[in-house]
Amino acid sequence: MTTPKEVFEHLGQLEQVDTVQSATYREEAQEVLADTSVSLPLRQAIADRLNQANHDLALHTAGSEDSY
Repeated sequence: MTTPKEVFEHLGQLEQVDTVQSATYREEAQEVLADTSVSLPLRQAIADRLNQANHDLALHTAGSEDSY
């Protein structure tokens, strides 16, 4: 089982891992966010980091022909 702190660290490594591992890390984060036994400040930090990572992913994967 991955700890919430490890999940937080994993989200900081998304740029260095392959697509499959990145998806695994994001899934771990979603599970932690749904776990109300994890402290609110830690869940908020994970949510912030995941949100930033998702924003960065959208910026890097969108081409000039893409629309949203």
